[in-house]
Amino acid sequence: MQNKYSVQSYISYSLATAHRKIHNSLKKRLKEYGVQVEAWRVMEILESEAKLTMGDLAEVVLMNPPTLTKLVDRMVSDGIVHRRVGNEDQRQVNLVLTELGHKRIAQIRKEVQSEDDLIFEKIGHEKAELLKSLLSELSDATPN
Repeated sequence: MQNKYSVQSYISYSLATAHRKIHNSLKKRLKEYGVQVEAWRVMEILESEAKLTMGDLAEVVLMNPPTLTKLVDRMVSDGIVHRRVGNEDQRQVNLVLTELGHKRIAQIRKEVQSEDDLIFEKIGHEKAELLKSLLSELSDATPN
């Protein structure tokens, strides 16, 4: 019998446990391509919203700005992205996927989709969609 106040009784612990397991599984899949989970997030965002500031990008990819800057430095040296001076504001830097970045995101997107497919298999499509909706609601309702 579980103690009412054991760590496993908290929803925050359950969320953290699920996140850790899924993150680690995805990390193993992407390692084959030399890409971190966080770099995948950056590439996905850049493919759809290329004109974000570094601060905005950090928020969307769930990273603090100094850590994002280090990651982007590695991605630039790996030839995945390059920095471009903003058109409207010369002080602003935009990131753009390189040809290699576009190729890499196409490859790893299949791995990420496979990870999602496993989740759908484990809990079913209906529950997975409900979970996604509930997590989105929770995220919107929870202050930073």
